[in-house]
Amino acid sequence: MGLSLLVWLIVGALAGWLAGKLVHGVGFGLVGNIAVGIVGAAIAGWLLPRLGIVWGGGFLSAVFHAVIGAVILLVLVGLIRR
Repeated sequence: MGLSLLVWLIVGALAGWLAGKLVHGVGFGLVGNIAVGIVGAAIAGWLLPRLGIVWGGGFLSAVFHAVIGAVILLVLVGLIRR
């Protein structure tokens, strides 16, 4: 259980940081990036299979999915903030 939690945190941090770099002007710090990455992973886990987009398993695939979801989340947050 502890190792899987650590992997979730690492994936979330990487995905949130990468999404923040892709969506300019958005930065939430380490804890915010982890939260954005984890929520982004949940969004991508729900949305991508419904669109017929499924990549293999593994760490890099998890990060890639989470980044896609986190970018979607940050774009939506940016639209709401306007």
